[in-house]
Amino acid sequence: MAFAQLPSVEYTEIGYAKKDWVARITIERPEAYNAYSTRTLIELAAAFREAAFDDEVAVIVYTGTGTAAFCTGGDVKEYDQVYTRSPHDYWKYMGLFSAYIESILNTGKPVIARLNGMAVGGGNESQLACDLSVIAEHAYVGQVGTRVGSVAAGGATQWLPIFVGDRRARWMLMLNRPVPAYQALEWGLVNEVVPSVRKDGAFIERATPEQVKKAQKNEDGYSIDLSRLDETIDALCTELVDKFPECTRYTKQQVNFWKDLAWHQTVGHARDWLSIHYASFEPIEGMSAFVEKRQPGYRMLRERAARGESSEFVWGPYTQHCPGCGARYLPADFAFCGQCGSPLDSGVAVDTSAGK
Repeated sequence: MAFAQLPSVEYTEIGYAKKDWVARITIERPEAYNAYSTRTLIELAAAFREAAFDDEVAVIVYTGTGTAAFCTGGDVKEYDQVYTRSPHDYWKYMGLFSAYIESILNTGKPVIARLNGMAVGGGNESQLACDLSVIAEHAYVGQVGTRVGSVAAGGATQWLPIFVGDRRARWMLMLNRPVPAYQALEWGLVNEVVPSVRKDGAFIERATPEQVKKAQKNEDGYSIDLSRLDETIDALCTELVDKFPECTRYTKQQVNFWKDLAWHQTVGHARDWLSIHYASFEPIEGMSAFVEKRQPGYRMLRERAARGESSEFVWGPYTQHCPGCGARYLPADFAFCGQCGSPLDSGVAVDTSAGK
């Protein structure tokens, strides 16, 4: 099959544009802070493949729509509505996610992350997968996994120790604190920081957090302006176009060695563990709390375990059966049968002999 005849994918959640040897791939979900849905992952992998196989493309720029977010990782609302209710499907989702990340690693062409806003969770993992990264000063990077009931094993646990060292990796992964632009530069998470906050038309170097907040709200003459970011990205693209393509491709492949090694040694395990984990209490509580905009019950789970109760099952382990209708595997904390409504004797355990 000729490459020009490869099956096409309709781009409904991303943008794809090509001009002057540069392909630009943009997540277009600003209403979700450019979080990727299952559909987005399919489109992104197809877009990176399209750019990889196109000989009229020398460089790929990857970004998000707007000024608020580059990418905030997986759509937690989708996780809450789909994958905590059907955990085995998360294994399939992780297959799509892995294909997306590997489509960046395996383009054979330089990929520049244009960080137009925050890059958190899978968004940070996405920019780590890229070859170069330029961040607007108002933006930041970070991880959120342990805060929402997940583990950042889609690139962060594998690559942060390579990028920033063991201690800083653990700091980011366990505390989930945001890493501001200049700190990200100092730590080696990005290549350049570009001014993006303006006051009455003039750029401000090293804007304060308060100035950033005002700019994001367009208050008191402050605003966000990404023109400097685009100038920097365009200059990098020009430099990269004027290099030999085959040498560039193999340079990328060689430099990818440690990232590839860490990735392929762990991502299959992560895919299986996460799909199992999605059946437990932590992601249910963490993601529903995110959707409901409330504080998750972190200590509630710890306290249940400390009392000898289940911290894995919302209503306790499936240890009861109903003497009325014979329903089996009812949660230990149920006082009544969910099928017939009969009172349950908590001392009556499930008889598993019938299943042997």
